[in-house]
Amino acid sequence: MIDLVTPLGIEVLDLAAGDRVTLSGVVYTARDKAHLMMIREGIPFDPIGAAVYHCGPVIAGDRVVAAGPTTSSRMNRLSGFLLDAGVRALVGKGGMDATVTEQLRGRGVYLAFTGGCAALAAARMRLEGVSFPELGMAEAIWAIRLDHLPLVVGIDSHGSNLFTGVQARARQVAELR
Repeated sequence: MIDLVTPLGIEVLDLAAGDRVTLSGVVYTARDKAHLMMIREGIPFDPIGAAVYHCGPVIAGDRVVAAGPTTSSRMNRLSGFLLDAGVRALVGKGGMDATVTEQLRGRGVYLAFTGGCAALAAARMRLEGVSFPELGMAEAIWAIRLDHLPLVVGIDSHGSNLFTGVQARARQVAELR
C-alpha cells in the first residue's frame, strides 16, 4: 500500500494502474455543475497538486455523513482545464475516457473508489469548507480532509487504464456466448 498526501507532487507519476494507495490531506469535491462554475468563475482552491473527488457528499452541520463517488465519465469533457491548472489526481468511480487518459499522461492519475461505500468514505473524512454553496449540497465544492482513504490507481500517468482492459475482456466474453 502506498500512502499519498495532498498536495501531490511528482510521486504520483511513479504509480502504475492497479496500485493500491491511500489518500490523505484535503480533496475538493466537484460534479458537473461545479466544473462548469469553475470554468466560468475560476478555480476556488489552489490547483497545484490538488485532488478532485467526483462526489456529491451528504453534509449535516459540520460533518460529512456520506461521500460516495459519482460516475466520473460524466466529467470526461470537463476535466482538462483542471489538469492544465496543476491538479494531480481525479478520484471517482467507473473510470474515464481515452481523452482523459491522454490528459493525465505525464501529469497525474485517476484514483478509483468503490461505489456503494459512501459511509466508509465519510468515516475517513472531516469537513474543512465549501465553495459555491449556491449550487446546493451535492454540487457545491466541499473541501474535505481525508485520513487514509483506500483507493486503486485506475489510470496512471503512463496511459495505462484498468477500465479499458476490463471493457475489452467483457466484449470478448460476450462474443463467446
